[in-house]
Amino acid sequence: MSSSSDTPLRAALAEQGFVVLPGLFTGPALDELRAAAERTTALARSGGWPHIRTVGKQFPPWPSTAPAEGIWGVQHLLHPSLADAGVFARSYFAPAVLAAARDLLACADDDLVLELYNMLVRPGAAFELRWHRDDVSPDLAPDEEARRLDEPAWHAQWNLALWDDDGLVLVPGSHRRARTDVERAAGPYDELPGQISVRLAPGDVAFYNNNILHRGVYDPAKERMTLHGSVGHAAGSRARARNVLQHGVGEWVERCDFSVLTGEGERERAEGMRDRLVALGKESGDVGYSLEG
Repeated sequence: MSSSSDTPLRAALAEQGFVVLPGLFTGPALDELRAAAERTTALARSGGWPHIRTVGKQFPPWPSTAPAEGIWGVQHLLHPSLADAGVFARSYFAPAVLAAARDLLACADDDLVLELYNMLVRPGAAFELRWHRDDVSPDLAPDEEARRLDEPAWHAQWNLALWDDDGLVLVPGSHRRARTDVERAAGPYDELPGQISVRLAPGDVAFYNNNILHRGVYDPAKERMTLHGSVGHAAGSRARARNVLQHGVGEWVERCDFSVLTGEGERERAEGMRDRLVALGKESGDVGYSLEG
């Protein structure tokens, strides 16, 4: 629920479950990201990068080799072994992105936790994700589903489009309530009442609650390179651990070098965020997986 103390951005996210910030990246910054995304996508499609999301499988873990239908995502854009990790780091830790995250989480720099940075890409064959909430099982009864949704989100998740993108489909406001009878009875790819496609122009960023009812549509005839990130709040602790660590980020994040971040306080902020994720991994142990399929 929003309140009189909410900022406009926070109130919009609380009410609708998503908010679009237009033109956050433009000019040379956008061009640099596009070039890095093209190189990284080509590397992943050629088999040179094993951290991929494969067509036919929606949730982790994914195989390291792509099927004939190709991939729909590239994992671990901040991995120290990735040639363009520095380019992606500048966008993940960009002051405008983290300012929005702090606003949405109502927190300070010392509360921010590094989480995930991946990329959604054009597959080799048509592929759709089924309706889901990222960290709430579809098998829950309505009262338990509502209870889980009433818990603090403790994250700010976003899509940064590098080309025109309308692949994110969601039901506005559904992060605040359990599914209706119609939604529960619907098929995994059925049109739901009130659903919309979130339309992004290059450089636009859409922040959304990852427990909103949503799915993805991947068109092999339409270019797509959309950076898909999340930042956490330290108070989330184990509530965020499974959602983040299930992707394997804890295996390499300690080796990240953020020397590419040269703005005032940027490197120190990034290292603090990284250190809080490392501490979370050490205290959480084996977290398993949020969803299957």
